[in-house]
Amino acid sequence: MNHPHSQATDNLFKAILTLETVEECYNFFEDACTIKEIIEIAQRFEVAGLLKQGVSYAQISKETGASTATISRVNRCLTYGSDGYNTVLARLSEKENK
Repeated sequence: MNHPHSQATDNLFKAILTLETVEECYNFFEDACTIKEIIEIAQRFEVAGLLKQGVSYAQISKETGASTATISRVNRCLTYGSDGYNTVLARLSEKENK
């Protein structure tokens, strides 16, 4: 898998890590991304959560509007990716269970 490692990308991720509230995230991402990009990222994240819950592709597509190609791509990332989705989903689950 290709990684976009660069100083500029490092700086972006460091900047994201400084955000402290959901509102700050909205403000930053609305400035940095198009609304469509934000919606697409949110959709993929929602798909990842549903896949981890064992929901079928058909039901995920119905619930999220994601194509089966998008669902398949997210599933590949969950299985063979860098563990980004898995890490974040596990941390969110831990927070919810506290």
